[in-house]
This record gives sequence, C-alpha cells and structure tokens, in this order.
Amino acid sequence: MKKTVKALAVLALLNTCAYAQEQDSTKVNSLQEVVISDTKFAQRKEKSGKVIEVITALDVAKKAGQSLATVLSQVTGVEINGNQSANGKNLGYYIRGGKNRQILILIDGIPVTDASGISIEYDLRLLPVEQVERIEIMKGAASTLYGTGAATGVINITLKKAAKKEIQGNAYLNIGSNNTANNHHYNGQDFNQGLSVGGEFKKVNYFAGFNSTESKGMSQIAEPNSTSNYENDSFSRQNLLTKLGFKVTNNLSLDFFGNYDKIKNDYDGTFDNTDFNDTDTNITTSEQLRFGFSPKYKYRKGEFVLNSGFTKITRDYNELNTFSNTVDYSVYDSRSVVIDGFNKYNVSKEFLVILGTNYQYNDMNSNTPFSSIENENTTINIIDGYTTLVYNSDYGLNVNAGARLNNHSAYGNNFVYNFNPSFNFKTSFPLKVLASYSTAFVTPSLYQLYSEFGNSDLTPEKNVTIEAGFETELINKKVKLNAVAFYRDQTNAIDFYFDPVTFDAFYINVNGETKAKGVETSLNIALTSKLQLNGNYTFTQVDKALDRLIPKHKANASIGFQPTTRTFLSLDYQYFNARNDAFFDGTTFGVVTTKLDSYQLVNASIKYELIKGRMTIFGAATNILNEEFVENIGYSTRGRNFRIGLNIIL
Repeated sequence: MKKTVKALAVLALLNTCAYAQEQDSTKVNSLQEVVISDTKFAQRKEKSGKVIEVITALDVAKKAGQSLATVLSQVTGVEINGNQSANGKNLGYYIRGGKNRQILILIDGIPVTDASGISIEYDLRLLPVEQVERIEIMKGAASTLYGTGAATGVINITLKKAAKKEIQGNAYLNIGSNNTANNHHYNGQDFNQGLSVGGEFKKVNYFAGFNSTESKGMSQIAEPNSTSNYENDSFSRQNLLTKLGFKVTNNLSLDFFGNYDKIKNDYDGTFDNTDFNDTDTNITTSEQLRFGFSPKYKYRKGEFVLNSGFTKITRDYNELNTFSNTVDYSVYDSRSVVIDGFNKYNVSKEFLVILGTNYQYNDMNSNTPFSSIENENTTINIIDGYTTLVYNSDYGLNVNAGARLNNHSAYGNNFVYNFNPSFNFKTSFPLKVLASYSTAFVTPSLYQLYSEFGNSDLTPEKNVTIEAGFETELINKKVKLNAVAFYRDQTNAIDFYFDPVTFDAFYINVNGETKAKGVETSLNIALTSKLQLNGNYTFTQVDKALDRLIPKHKANASIGFQPTTRTFLSLDYQYFNARNDAFFDGTTFGVVTTKLDSYQLVNASIKYELIKGRMTIFGAATNILNEEFVENIGYSTRGRNFRIGLNIIL
C-alpha cells in the first residue's frame, strides 16, 4: 500500500493530469481566451501579464454535485480548508501563504466582505455553485486595481445570467450520503435542489434562480473513539438571485441585481481536547441581502463602467455557556457600500489608460454577553483613486503598470503600485513569459479598530509580491503548460496581543517581516478529442508565523473520457502534504501545536445526457478509498460518499 501511495503522489507531482472535454477542448483555456481580472476589461490571455485560472460554465457542469469550496480547492495554488468537513464548518482560504483576509472575493466584479467579522472575509458557504457561471482566479498582489484585501489573490465569481432565448427554465435535484470514514449510511442525507428562469426579450434580459440545500449525518466535531455517539449537526441554505438588464442603446446598458442568502446550522464547541465539545444546543444563522446597479457605456475610444453594491449581513449565535449551563445569545450586523467607477480610454491601437475611483463604506454593531458595539461608533470610509496603463505592442511586448492612492478615515493615506511586463514570442508555438512586482495592503477591520480589544492606532498590513513564469501551448494546442514562481514579503501584520500577567489584550501591528515563496504549475494534455489529462502541482514554503494549515506540497490530477457526445466520465486524484495545526488545550490551558498527516483522495463521476440538450443525469463517488484524514485537528471529515442527480432544461 505504501508503494501505491508513493506512486500516486509522484504521479501527481509530475503533473500527470486529467479530465475530458467536448470536441473543442483544445481551445479551452488557450491563450486566445478572454479574461477580465487583470484590467477589469476583456482582453485575450496572451496579452495578460498573469497566469489567470479560469473555471468555465462547462467546467462547473462537469463537477456536478460538488460545493463551490470543493471546486475552488482543485485550482492550482488554491487551498480551501474545510471543504471536506461538515457543511456548517467555517472555511479557510489560502493562496500563496495568505489567509482569508488577504484574499479578495468579487461577485460580478464587486468586492464582497462581512464588515462585522474580525478579518472581514466573505463567507463562501453562502453561495451555491449552481448559481455560478464562471470564476477567474488571479494570484498575487492586486491592490493597485482592487484595493484592500487583494494581497495574495483575487477570486472573481460571475453569477449566472439570462439565456439568449426569450425564456428558458432550468430545474435540478441531487441527493447524496454524508458519512465520515467510520459511518456507512448510504441513504439520502444531503439534498440540493433548485430552479431558475431567464431570457431576453427585445431590449430586456432577466434571470431569477432559487436554490435550497439541506444536510445531516455528520457531527462537526470528531468523535474521539468508536464508542462515542455524537449528535448530527444539520445544515440548511436558501438562496434567491435576481438580475434585470436593459439595453438602452447599442452603447448604453443598465444592469440591476438583488440576492438573498441564508444559512442555518448546528455547531459544536471549539475543539480543546476535553471531549466535552459535542452539544445539541449551539445554532447559528447568517443572512445576506445584496442589491446593486451597474451601468456600462461604450464610446468610440473606450468604455465606462460603474459597479455599485449594498450588502447587509446579520449573524447570530445561540451557544451553550458551559460555566453557567445557560444559552448565550450573540448577534452581529454589518452594512457595506461599494461604488467603483472606472473608464478605459484607448489612446491608440497599442496603448490604453484605465482611470478609476473607488468608494467603500462599512459599519457594524454587535451585542454579546461580553460587550456591545454601536454602529455610530464603528464606521470607516475609504476613497481610492487608481490608474493602470496598458501597452500591447505588435511585436509581442505587453506592459501593465499602475498605482493607487488609498485614503482611509482611520489611518490616512497609503500608496501601492505594480509593474507587470510580459512577452509573446512569435515562434512556431505560442509562448508567453511574464514577470511582475506588485504591492498590496489589507486595512484593519472595524472589530480590530473599535471592539473591546480594538486599537484605533492600527495601520494597514503591507505585502510585496515578485513573480516570474511562462505559459505555452504545444502540438497544435493539444498540450498546455504554465508555471509561475513567486516570492512574497509581508510586513506590519495585524495580530492579537495578550499579556498573561496584566491580562491586557488588544490588536497590534507586528514589527518585522514574514515571507512566503513557491511554485505553481499546471499541465493539460488532450490525447484525443475524447480523452484529456489535466493536473497541477503547488509548492508553498512559508515562515513559521504563517505555517498553519498550509500544505507544502499539493497536487491535483484527473483523467476524463467522453466516449460519446452524451457521456462523460472522470477519475480525480488529490494529494495533500502534511500540515501544521494548533489548538487551545482545555486540560493544560496552553496552546498545543500538532502535525496533521498527509492524505490522498480518489473521486469518480459519470454524466449522461438522457435527452439531448434537455435532461442530464449524473452519479459521483467521493473518497472512494474511504481514507480517514484530518483537515483541522479535532473536526470530522467526509469518508466514502455517493451522490446522484438530475438536471432538466425547459
């Protein structure tokens, strides 16, 4: 068995990869593909100075039954910790040694955050993957274009849009088991269903979608032994998404959106090695309301876009107080406003200028048994001006350079910039080489500034990223290879300080620097029009201060086969190297560090189109080897599970 594990790991590390595509698979992810994340406007990948990972609608469809977190965790350089745990467990996002607050998430081009959170990160559990149309992942510092939070990466999620017909409906249902490696209950425990309708009529387009998810069958906290009988922690989610667009003229379009998302789940006490963490009392809900307006105007030499959005998030917790044996109630409310106006002006065929102004407003209030925060005392305003210059020559040289001046109501001004050249060689095969030097910042959160542990003198964390790499296509675009090496330096980090003698506790900026470096590479091979191999490998090395839950080596590999136009089969493999973790031990009252073993997962799926263009069924098996592994110390993970589903287009 050990030889088999080593062989599989080596196979993954060598990028022997896979999954099948349609007849035009050799064109997917090619250098001719259009991306938007590195300029905010559409341009071909060959002119971009970044290696941007793209998950298309076709890719999402082939991963039917997977969560958004699981889909993202298969991308080169991305780790979503918790995607294999109970559905209600908090997620950790990791890119290039950076965690949640250093990774900016966009929905339809608009930054989303939870302003009441300690690190203001957005909760990806709120989004069902069935409402996702496309995802772009751009790694590296990107604050010049996107502002605070874009320190190690940007995840740009595009939600589904109107169909090109006057009206088109979609309904889907899938049912699966929800077991740990020690449970074998293969009845329905995880249900996901939804429907949508959309279309275009003359100058109006519209879309409305509803999704509902319910699951049970797993305890969030892991059972310490086989005789334990922990209660199951349920999870439910409801999502309503609406979009309305109006094409006023050939040059002017108006787009409106609104969505409501709610999750509710049971949860256990934080693992502390006492075996008293399981409880049926703790319940939390999180509700999100978002709406916004995005007009776009095209003129002869350019285009102007105004993205605006309002977000209100409410989180509450009913949690057992083990000291008083009563239930504590806590509630957190936040409001966020984002207005981002930017203009692209084509000075010439080779040279364009992007000018933008970004405004953000955040406030929060909270009420807990320990403290209260009023929103009139906890607000921040951010006004940034930014510019990006883009040069695309006829002979292959491309340059993206920009700067941003950040003005924050708490700490004043901050300046960031980037320089990103790339070159496309005009040879017998496409080859793009690239390099970049970019800076980024992460502002302190409202909680870090104004809570009972707050420090109003905090200044932003700063990051510098240097990267170099290449992207190429060989053998008539049947082989695609890219690789990027990066080095990241982080200074002025925000951390929590506690004095065990005086019991003083507050947030501080940490003197000194921490570093991360690594390599990200992926390889795609279309052996035939029916068989494709894909894979990726990520090496990440970080300083001790950052070294928690980040695998030094991670690899994804899969093979897919499409024997007919209606049938698709895939076999996937994931390898996760050992990781460090830490927890507070309730028996010794100290922080304990521990090493989590490496693990591997093997998954398989099959999809068949019963009625061409109308009805599709799928089946999936995950963790086929039923490997018992740990994502976070003390918490459950999924064992072997099965899922079946049906998708109907009306």
